Amino acid sequence: MVSSAPAQTSAVADSDCLLVKLSPDTLQLVADFFKVLSESSRLQIVCSLKQGQKNVSEIIEATGLGQANVSKHLKILAQAGIVSRHQQGVCVYYRIANAFVFELCELVCDSLSVQIQQQSEKIAHLDAFRQPSS
Repeated sequence: MVSSAPAQTSAVADSDCLLVKLSPDTLQLVADFFKVLSESSRLQIVCSLKQGQKNVSEIIEATGLGQANVSKHLKILAQAGIVSRHQQGVCVYYRIANAFVFELCELVCDSLSVQIQQQSEKIAHLDAFRQPSS
């Protein structure tokens, strides 16, 4: 007898996922947002702004990235709505526009940590087979 439980579970999971209800154009917006966060230099810049606003020179100092690189990535982050900018005298300061980006990064880091731990356990298990028994 064939069980239909996995199909029901899959249907429930699909109906609970808001992404399946979005139009292809809207899904592209979501994908574009994640593309912005897929560049390690941009993540460095975002992390440098976690403690508060900084100007370009302070971001360069915090990240070790070059000025042209930082400026390019700040423009992309601002266009995506991840950072906002404001002028204070002659300096332009950048800050995180919505702190949810840190929650998102924590979720990803937690998931990666679990995956790495599981891989480490599997490797340890495999290593046990390679050890000569006494």
